[in-house]
Amino acid sequence: MPVPWSHEPLSLQPQPAHESRLEAWYMDDSQEDQRSTHKCKPNRPASIEQIRKLGVLSWKLNADNHADDPKLKAIRAVRNYSYQDVITIRPDTLPNYEQKLKSFFEEHLHTDEEIRYILEGSGYFDVRDKDENWIRIALKKGDMIVLPEGIYHRFTLDDTNYVKAMRLFVGEPVWTPYNRPQDDMPSRKKYVDSFLSSLDTADLPVKADSSHQGGKNTQAAKAEEELIDE
Repeated sequence: MPVPWSHEPLSLQPQPAHESRLEAWYMDDSQEDQRSTHKCKPNRPASIEQIRKLGVLSWKLNADNHADDPKLKAIRAVRNYSYQDVITIRPDTLPNYEQKLKSFFEEHLHTDEEIRYILEGSGYFDVRDKDENWIRIALKKGDMIVLPEGIYHRFTLDDTNYVKAMRLFVGEPVWTPYNRPQDDMPSRKKYVDSFLSSLDTADLPVKADSSHQGGKNTQAAKAEEELIDE
């Protein structure tokens, strides 16, 4: 199992908040295309400290040297990321691109960490704060993000419609997404206990809107499998 980040060597812990280049903000509730920025007016930034409290980790690495980057190798060794592959998502390489992109955008969780390292292009991961508000995290070249097991989240490209990313995993990869609600799953309970247990709302059932579908998101799982490996 990955070592909790607070016990890793200092050089492998997430960058201090004042050094982080990740940009994040609270999303508006407009019905614009999911690839739009969805910033509130005025913008409501979310700090790196807020994101870390939700269990999300990040590093800024040298994507141009990812094959030989000693920091990436060290992170993989300490966190036991034994598997890696590279995926490319863009309209000309992913059949039924618009449909697949919508499937990635279904709110879901995984029973393992989700690790993405952006080698080219850009995209967004959205996560919930303690009050169920969406926080959008912008990822660009060189950004590595780790979403903890059991966190509700979703992914989309931005309006450039292109990303090339490294996926990492502990052992054999399992990409199965479980659509919300999944509050009785061990992974969800583990996440709540680890990151939300001190909150007043931690013991309440998570509200689900009509778009939440229980069980495996087989469409999204199939879409993950059909991504182009390079």
